[in-house]
Amino acid sequence: MCSMSNRSLVRFGTSSWAYEGWRDQIYHRPYPASRFSKDSLAEYAAYAPGGAPLFRTVGIDHSFYRPASVAQLAHYGSQVPADFHFCSKVWEELTVPAYADLPRYGAKAGKSNPRFLDSSLFREMILEPFREALPGRIGPFIFEFQRTGMDPHTFLNALDRFLAALPPGFPYAVEIRNPAVLSPRYREILLAHQVAHTYNHWTGMPPLLAQHRLLNERFTAPFAVMRLLTPLGLPYADAVERYAPYNRIVTAQPQMRREASSLIDAASSQGITPYVLVNNRSEGNAPLTIQAIVETLAALPDSASLLPPSTRGSMI
Repeated sequence: MCSMSNRSLVRFGTSSWAYEGWRDQIYHRPYPASRFSKDSLAEYAAYAPGGAPLFRTVGIDHSFYRPASVAQLAHYGSQVPADFHFCSKVWEELTVPAYADLPRYGAKAGKSNPRFLDSSLFREMILEPFREALPGRIGPFIFEFQRTGMDPHTFLNALDRFLAALPPGFPYAVEIRNPAVLSPRYREILLAHQVAHTYNHWTGMPPLLAQHRLLNERFTAPFAVMRLLTPLGLPYADAVERYAPYNRIVTAQPQMRREASSLIDAASSQGITPYVLVNNRSEGNAPLTIQAIVETLAALPDSASLLPPSTRGSMI
């Protein structure tokens, strides 16, 4: 059971924040088009549908394509409360062993990546800007590994060496998109380095609780990360087409909500901080999905203690 001391552990947020479909829901101020994504975080962090701010974290997704600068991060930090945390997807330059044959990679397309799992590059280009701009507000760095083309054994050996070389004292999480990697060896590596597995509700992955069972129902770090991205079996491009412009729930995912709530409950019961990041493509409107999960949590036996006091009883 959860004690009252655990009631405020949960950090809900969304995968990115600047969506036009959230106007009149979260955003009410006028923004020039060029400033919307830069200046709207203040309203995002203040969004309080039941009297208390709903979001205590946010995912910086654009950093997957290019590292965020000190100036960018400092501007984000200036708009949010002191106890707000930023979760950042790590630049793909560190997480792809070879570049896909796509125009956006230019001359590198189709070639191997010499900077794959380069811990020095991570320190210089990713960690240092966060240390300078957002001290005390750093949430998990999320290393997203899509299907790498490497066999699981080779990948896990490389991952083990990489995690061992990362600077200590910062929260790290690994997100994999290959179910074959979910193994005792994977769990042991994460435990050894106190790195979180990212429970991702995504097209080609097992359900959230199945992932937890494959990890022997054990959290591997003092925090947990959950990313609710797409319905199971639905390709990302199809989810974009189905759910845009993200201003309402289009197709609810009751199993996803229940399993997310169960994981949040289990983590918080153990004093582990859950970071829960929801994408619009999971149901159609991430803020409403989060409110529905809050409502589901409140219905669990003895689970109301997981929620901030002023949030309880203020769901949809």
